[in-house]
Amino acid sequence: MNIYSERLDALRSLMAVNGWDAVVITGMDPHNSEYQAPRWKQVKWLTGFSSEAADVVVTANEAGLWTDSRYFIQAARELDGSGVELHKTRLPDSVYIPQWLAGAGVTVVAVDGLCTSADFIEKIKEAYSSCEDNAQVRIVDVPDLLDSLWSDRPDYPESPITTLDVECFGGSPRSDKISFLRKWMLLNNVDNMLLSSLDEIAWLLNIRGSDIEYNPLVISYLLVNQDSVRWFVTKESMMAKPHPDTSDSFSELEMDGVDIEAYKSLEDVLYTLDGETENIFMDPSSLNWHMASVLEEIFSPSSIVRGVSPVILEKALKTQSEVEALRQTFIDDGLAMESFLFWLESGVASGQEITEWEASEKLTWFRSQVPGYRGNSFENISAYGADAALPHYSTPEVGSPVIRPRGLYLVDSGGQYLTGTTDITRTIPMGECSDLEKEDYTLVLKGMIALSMAVFPRGTAGCQLDILARNPLWRCRRNYGHGTGHGVGFWLCVHEGPQDIRQNFNSQAILPGMVTSNEPAIYRENLYGIRHENIILCKESGRNEFGDWLEFETLTCTHIDTSAVVVELLSDEELDWLNAYNERVCNTLSPLLPEDVALYLKKKTAPLSK
Repeated sequence: MNIYSERLDALRSLMAVNGWDAVVITGMDPHNSEYQAPRWKQVKWLTGFSSEAADVVVTANEAGLWTDSRYFIQAARELDGSGVELHKTRLPDSVYIPQWLAGAGVTVVAVDGLCTSADFIEKIKEAYSSCEDNAQVRIVDVPDLLDSLWSDRPDYPESPITTLDVECFGGSPRSDKISFLRKWMLLNNVDNMLLSSLDEIAWLLNIRGSDIEYNPLVISYLLVNQDSVRWFVTKESMMAKPHPDTSDSFSELEMDGVDIEAYKSLEDVLYTLDGETENIFMDPSSLNWHMASVLEEIFSPSSIVRGVSPVILEKALKTQSEVEALRQTFIDDGLAMESFLFWLESGVASGQEITEWEASEKLTWFRSQVPGYRGNSFENISAYGADAALPHYSTPEVGSPVIRPRGLYLVDSGGQYLTGTTDITRTIPMGECSDLEKEDYTLVLKGMIALSMAVFPRGTAGCQLDILARNPLWRCRRNYGHGTGHGVGFWLCVHEGPQDIRQNFNSQAILPGMVTSNEPAIYRENLYGIRHENIILCKESGRNEFGDWLEFETLTCTHIDTSAVVVELLSDEELDWLNAYNERVCNTLSPLLPEDVALYLKKKTAPLSK
C-alpha cells in the first residue's frame, strides 16, 4: 500500500474515535508563512505533495488537495496512488474548501487551530451560513492534530539570531520603527497590538534568523503597547546556552527596550491583559485561529480590533538607503549570473553533459562567492525543455535531466544578501529553437518590456497594470496562469505584499519605493516553459496639470538573450528598450568580470536591428 494511503487511513481512524466528519490540514505554520519549517510541512507528510501552496480535506470516504495552476502538473504526478484527489483553484468554476465542506453535509470539522488562520475559519462559517438548507457546522480546534500519528515529527526550529547593521547596509533603526508603530496605535486608539507575521516582526525589530529555509525569519510573536515591546521567541534552549550571535542580538534588543520571553508563554501573558478596559489589534489574515480564540476569551468583541497591519505597507516602501543598497546588490548578483551563464553555455556547447541539478548547484556556488551572501532566496528552479512547463518545478538531485545543445533552458533563482534580496528568471536558448519557441519567447519578452516602460498616475493598482504584460500574449490567444509580479523584501521574504501585479483585484496602489517582480510567461505542457523576470522599482516620474506620475526602474542587471528573438515582432520602441538594457548591463558588468566572461557578455549584448 502507498505510504500516504496508510497515513490517510490512520487519520481516518483518529477521526472515527473523536467523532470528526472532516479534518482540514492547511499548508501553513502558526504564522501563516508562505514557506514552512520542517515541523509544519504537514501537507507533504500526509499526501506526498511537496510544495507549500496547498490545503487538504479528509473525510471518511474522500481526500482532496486544493492548489492553483502553478502546481497542477506537479500535483497530478505526486498525488498519483495516494488516494488524494486534486481540486484546482483560481479557475472560473473552482469550488473552494469552505463551499465544498458546506455542500458535502459535513457537520463536525477538526482543524489544527495553530496552523489555520482566523480568516479561513470565518470563511468556513460564512459558507455554512449562506447554505440554503441552513446547514450547521461545529469546528473543533485540535492544536498539533497530527502529533499522535507523526512519530518522528521535527521539533521547533532554533537557528541563531542576528541583527541588521542599518548604518552599513541600509534601513531604519528599530527605535524609529517601533515609534512609527506606537504613533499609529495612538492615532487609531489601539492599546495593544499582537503581531504574528514573521517578516513583519523581523522588519520591525531588525532581526534575522534562518528558522525557515531560504527565509531569514525567526519563529516568534510580538506584543506591543505604549509601555513595552515583548518578543516571544522559540529560543528556549539558546537562552540557557546562547549562541554568540544570538547572545549579542538579545543584549542589543534589550538595550532598545525589547523584552525577550519564551515562545510558548504568549498565551499565559495574554491572559494577564485587562480585557475589560483595554483593546487589542489583530490581523486575522496572519493570526492563527487558536490565538484568535484566546483573544476572544479575554476581550469583548468590541475590544478586538481587526484589520490589516500597518507594518505590511511600511515595510514595502524601501528607504533611500535600502534602494541604494539594492542597486549594488543587483550588480553583484548580475556578476554571479553572468559567470554562471558563461559557464553553462560554454560547457553545453563543448559537449559536456551538464544536468539540471549540476547547473543549479553551480549557480548557487557562483552566488556564494559574493560578499554578504546569506543563502538562496528560494529553491532554484533549474528546468530544461518540458520540465520548464511546470512553473514551480523542483529539480531532482538524482536522475536529473541533461541540458542539451538545443531548445530552451529556464532558471529561476535568487539570493539573500546583507544588502537585499534578489529574484531573477532567464530562459536561455541552448541552440536551435523551433519557430513556435521563438515566437513565444518574443511575445513574453514584449510583455515584460511593456511593463518595464510603464508610466502611470499615482494611485494606480497592480491589477490595472497587469494587462500591459499580458496583452502581447492575449492578442495571440495565449496566457499564463500565475501573477505577473510580487513584492520583494530587503534581506527578507522574496515574496511580500501588500502590492502585486496580477489579474485578481487588489486595490493597493503601486507606490514609490515598492520593489516588485516583472515576470510574464507561457507554458506548453510536455514541450517547454518560458519566463522572463526582472525586478523593478517604482519611483517618481514628475508632476503636471494632470497629476503625479510614476514609472519603473529596472534593478536587475543580467543580459537578456536575443538569439531567440523574432525581431519583426518587436516595435521600434521595444527594440530600443532591449538594446539599451543590454548595453547598460554590458557597460556596468564588463569591467568587473574576468576577460573571457566579459567577451562573452559583449557578444550576447550586441544590438539587434531590423
